[in-house]
Amino acid sequence: MPGQATELFQTTATAITWCGDGETLRVEAWGRDSIRIRSALGPIKDTEWALLPPEADAHAVHIAVDGDRATLTNGAIVVALTARSGTDAQAGYLRHSCRLRIEDRSGRLLFEEVGAGGALKVRARDYHPLPGGSWRTLLQLRSDPAEVLYGMGQYQDALGDLKGSTLELAHRNSQASIPFVMSSAGYGMLWHTPAVGRATFGTNRTEWEARVADQIDYWVSAGQPAQVAARYAEVTGHVPMMPEYGLGFWQSTLRYASQDELLEVAREFARLELPLDVIVADFFHWPELGDYRFEEEFWPDPRAMVAELRELGVELMVSVWPQVSPASSNYDELSRHGHLVRSERGVDVQMAFGGPSRFLDTTHPGARDFLDRALTEGYRQYGIDLFWLDEAEPEFAFYDYDAYHMHAGPVSQVGGIYPQSFVRAIADGRRRRGQDAGVSLVRCAWAGSQRHGALVWSGDIASTWSALRAQIAAGIHIGVAGIPWFTTDIGGFGGGRVDDPDFVELLLRWFQLGTFLPVMRLHGDRGPGRKVQAADGTRRMHSGAPNQPWSYGPDALEVMTTYLRVRERLRPYLRKVMAAAHTDGQPVMRGLFHEFPGDRQAWHTPDQFLLGPDLLVAPVTDPGRTTRRLYLPEGAQWTSLHTGTRHDGGTWVDEPAPLEVIPVFRRDGALAKLHLG
Repeated sequence: MPGQATELFQTTATAITWCGDGETLRVEAWGRDSIRIRSALGPIKDTEWALLPPEADAHAVHIAVDGDRATLTNGAIVVALTARSGTDAQAGYLRHSCRLRIEDRSGRLLFEEVGAGGALKVRARDYHPLPGGSWRTLLQLRSDPAEVLYGMGQYQDALGDLKGSTLELAHRNSQASIPFVMSSAGYGMLWHTPAVGRATFGTNRTEWEARVADQIDYWVSAGQPAQVAARYAEVTGHVPMMPEYGLGFWQSTLRYASQDELLEVAREFARLELPLDVIVADFFHWPELGDYRFEEEFWPDPRAMVAELRELGVELMVSVWPQVSPASSNYDELSRHGHLVRSERGVDVQMAFGGPSRFLDTTHPGARDFLDRALTEGYRQYGIDLFWLDEAEPEFAFYDYDAYHMHAGPVSQVGGIYPQSFVRAIADGRRRRGQDAGVSLVRCAWAGSQRHGALVWSGDIASTWSALRAQIAAGIHIGVAGIPWFTTDIGGFGGGRVDDPDFVELLLRWFQLGTFLPVMRLHGDRGPGRKVQAADGTRRMHSGAPNQPWSYGPDALEVMTTYLRVRERLRPYLRKVMAAAHTDGQPVMRGLFHEFPGDRQAWHTPDQFLLGPDLLVAPVTDPGRTTRRLYLPEGAQWTSLHTGTRHDGGTWVDEPAPLEVIPVFRRDGALAKLHLG
């Protein structure tokens, strides 16, 4: 009945709308096998926080209305609407409601709204009014109590299955809140609301809450994990193709204090014939926060530095922070044009690290344009076009979200999009110059960040075994949430000492893990640290101890050299896996369930992962371990890269894992020439 109206429903070729008691509910086909659902007390808004305009095929959409029931079918997904209009038997007044049930094409329930009516009078879609006309919104759903859930970005624990969890919908240092979840029941769901809030995945109900919002807005797709990942990328954007330098090794530390120091490290890699693709100039290479350029005393000739690195085959990445100090030469211009985040109350200081500062408001198009121009003047003129976007949550000194206001709105309402808009500033500038979005290393992300070239790392995590374990689950979850490029500080960020044998063991195990991550990157603040002081005595800045592979002794160097060589041999395979991420939205680092959704155990192994479809990696995450018990999924034959032993899938094995070995298995006949050592 497309294009017609009934007493209860209005339809178009791709959507159904219901109105009652001041609420508008719209169900709309949005991409293949997918739907978008929006509801509001007032008109529906066409917000584009992450979702791109749909490319729905109207011929694939079927809409049927039969009295108080309507259905919208779009490929593999079906939404059933049941409307009610009548007198409430208990209250004695007229009420209108519409309840949703989401199924797959076979009629199997994926989830449904909680029941309306009855003595409890529960509302599946609830709106609590706030001053100014916005709402605190709540969506309550009922799904299979036994479903297994992955996604939601990265939270610093080692949890696999998120069922039974409560998660804060807000960014923090080392927490990237991306509200997309995938279920073993055969669906994925994006809460398309960048507000601070909470998600609760209870066995009795799922709740999505936004602290401040104008409407309830979510997107759902039906299918197995690989299908859902592809559909999600179609509607939120595909990651660019990873450049060749992203397949190799990235060297970084907190921090190279000078041009000479950084160049000497790159030269030593060349002398030792160790592969190196990227080296990083970390923070405070600038005069003041918000000065997007090199400080002349320690970095006197950037052009010569870049030229020498290019001769060595190395790209230079520079750190870019969104903080702007009142002492910056750019502060007056930015504050005058409203390009800084505003504090709604109290002193207008949002961060104090390195001195008082405010954050560049990257939700403002003018601020994004300013940043692109500043980076062109400060870095691109020397041939540098690779940026590390730190502090990208942003990291407020106090995460008092309702104290801050951005161009796009109050942080409580729109804070989720900040890291997406930060990386967008770089990508949009590149697109204007006829390039693709490129790669930006960024400490946080939201839905859609991947289309702007976001390579997310897991923040300032501790140098501990528990933190190492958490990175495996974090990488799996953020891949499910649509970010194919993930990395972590090999060795953790803070707490490790180069002269501590226990830390060296941890570092080697982390280095082995890093070899099989989407991007392999060594970074951290190693002890004992040192202070570097400017000649005029005005600035003293902390730098960590040396953090190169040779900094930890000859035995450690031998192990790390082995894995640097392994990474090089992985290049052809990584290139193919990166192409699948680019063209089809498939995560690079995958949970076992991604390839083996029918194997129940594959949904319950968050301490193992797949690099692409064909390599199973089982890192050692406990000190002193020399064996690793691991699961090989059913439906394939697996060969150890260390011993050459073959195993049928669907079995647990105890694999030898001396300090120099990480258990890795290849699937069936893939990668026959790859080995460890």
